[in-house]
Amino acid sequence: MENDDYAAFTRRIVAAQGRRIAHGDIEGLAALAQLADDVDHALNHAVTGLRAAGYSWAEIADRLGITRQAAHQRWGTRDREQS
Repeated sequence: MENDDYAAFTRRIVAAQGRRIAHGDIEGLAALAQLADDVDHALNHAVTGLRAAGYSWAEIADRLGITRQAAHQRWGTRDREQS
C-alpha cells in the first residue's frame, strides 16, 4: 500500500539513479529526464483531483510550501479546463 514510506522509497530510488548516471551511466540520462515529466504529470493529476474533491488553493499550496497565488497560477488553468 502506498504511504509516506513508499514516497520516501521512491525518492531514494530517484536519487540513486542520479548518482549512478553521475558516475558515468550516460545511457540512463534520458530515462531520468522522463521521470521528471512523469512526476510533473502525476502532480498535475493529484492537484486536479484535490480541487475536484473540494480542497482549496490555500490547502494545496500549504502542503507544497508555496503561496496560494503560485498554486493557482500553475494549476488554475487546468482547473478551469476541467469545468
